[in-house]
Amino acid sequence: MATNPTVHISCPYCDSVVQAKVLAERLYDPVLDGTLEPQKYQFLECSYCRAVLVGWTEWEKGIQGEGWGRLIRKWPRPATQLHSNIPPSVRRSLEEAKRCFRCKAFMACAVMCGRAIESLCKDKVKAEYLGEGLKKLKAATIIDDKLFEWGDALRNERNIGAHAGEATVSRQTANDLLDFTLAIAEYVYVLDDNFKSYKERKARMFSPPAQP
Repeated sequence: MATNPTVHISCPYCDSVVQAKVLAERLYDPVLDGTLEPQKYQFLECSYCRAVLVGWTEWEKGIQGEGWGRLIRKWPRPATQLHSNIPPSVRRSLEEAKRCFRCKAFMACAVMCGRAIESLCKDKVKAEYLGEGLKKLKAATIIDDKLFEWGDALRNERNIGAHAGEATVSRQTANDLLDFTLAIAEYVYVLDDNFKSYKERKARMFSPPAQP
């Protein structure tokens, strides 16, 4: 009797990357104009908690060859994918923070969240330190009062993880910090840029025609 093949995917119930049985899959060919690579959806069962998962992957071509890319969870609780507008210096720390959280290294997650926002501050306002950078971001109206408050809470929790002491960072706190960090990065690099583009388009639409 043939056994089901297995794949690796992040399980939200096990809070880690697990082996999952492939129960079924559906392949979608590229659209006729060739703008999309083949995509594959897989119906899975976690080998540990038996939860049902849906994964997605896309055919990738690179300098090392081609093949199916990393399997991304689409259901339940889709794994958050970082927007391409977020620069590599910030993305690296955000990805590391997410990995630390999945491995239950919650103090390390807090530290990497702080590092991600420090990288953001360095990129946007040339500040080397988190506290100074947050103040400069607020003064330049890059973030508002609420995001500044989130960033300051993140700074305090990051210090707990970064310095020796008896205090710890709980799972819930690490999850909150990760959410705050992702929200700040998305606001600064995605939503703010999108709004600026929107205003520029509206200005062009309603600008008076050039005089002959």
